Amino acid sequence: MNQITHPPVVQLRFDDTAAAFAHKSDGQLRKSHLLFQMMNNPALVNAGARIAEWAFRLHLPVIWLVKNTIYQQFCGGETISEVKQVIQALGRHRIKTILDYGVEAKASEEDFERTANHLQQTLEVAREDSFIHIVSMKLSGLFRFALLEKVSRMDALNDAETAEWQRGIDRVDRICGAAAASGISIHVDAEHSWIQGAVDRIAWIMSERYNREQPTIINAVQMYRKDRQAFLEASLEHAQQHGYLCAVKLVRGAYMEKERARAAAMSYPDPIHATLEDTHRAYNRALEFCLSHLGDMYVCNASHNEASCRLMAELMQRYHIPNDHPLTATAQLYGMSDNISYVMARAGYNVEKYLPYGPVREVIPYLIRRTRENTSAGGQMSRELGLLHRELLRRKEK
Repeated sequence: MNQITHPPVVQLRFDDTAAAFAHKSDGQLRKSHLLFQMMNNPALVNAGARIAEWAFRLHLPVIWLVKNTIYQQFCGGETISEVKQVIQALGRHRIKTILDYGVEAKASEEDFERTANHLQQTLEVAREDSFIHIVSMKLSGLFRFALLEKVSRMDALNDAETAEWQRGIDRVDRICGAAAASGISIHVDAEHSWIQGAVDRIAWIMSERYNREQPTIINAVQMYRKDRQAFLEASLEHAQQHGYLCAVKLVRGAYMEKERARAAAMSYPDPIHATLEDTHRAYNRALEFCLSHLGDMYVCNASHNEASCRLMAELMQRYHIPNDHPLTATAQLYGMSDNISYVMARAGYNVEKYLPYGPVREVIPYLIRRTRENTSAGGQMSRELGLLHRELLRRKEK
């Protein structure tokens, strides 16, 4: 009897700093190293965030400092034209762009319309650039937060709220329709648990309309929540019942401190897994679930975790899924985890970078939130710093 053999898994060398930072000059590398040294100190990050918020409220002239440090590390530019150079540079390394207008949630109908119009204009630009693969959409930037919260609680809406909800749905539909016409996908960002029910409801509505032939609407699922495996299974079941592709982006989660503080303050069960190890297990279980249902599902493994990215490669081999299968991707934030992004792209996987852009003053809330999240994320800053330090030493010894 002939023994069935499998091709060897491509060895993913996430410690290959030469590949990870080949795109950075020595000067850029030193600058990133200094920035991550500062970000590796939580007390310094919190103090710096408070000072930045204070300085911007008082309109002090600090934009130049922010733009040439943290903004430059994590953002592509203030305008679409500025960000094109970064998009092209990523594309030359087989990395596509998830374009995100990094302006945080607003509160008025005029702001919501302005954001919707900007997203539609972004889609027009994306249509002409093959390296822009996805545009990110945050529904709290298109709906009033309190309305999303009320819909998530499944409370009855009054007539004015019903009309407001429908205007929001129409805004989202315009964006999703434009994405489908352009052949571009939309990432629906995950939000706080107390508005996520409304976000999921909208994502399912738009997925049923537009995910007929390709993953146009991709819903983010935060696996640090205890209920998300059940939600994943329900999402697949809904898609199968209604004849569309279930498309998800798996993330670990971004609002742990706020989630736990609110649960404690309001005396309801903590929705977050008790330990980081429990979150890792939940995430990897979800990744296997999605890849085992590929065809009925699309999955983006949006992770900075090397073990989960290695698991993705192993599972794809186990299920005989080609590295570049169009219903799979891995994604990391611009300015972070280049050792994962560039190494996996070189090995032939579909890799994307989440690239925020927008006016410095408007993007500051996003940058502060991201910096605090990354600083508290289980040694992420130390890992980044260690890789940068190793590459600086390697270049010095050449």
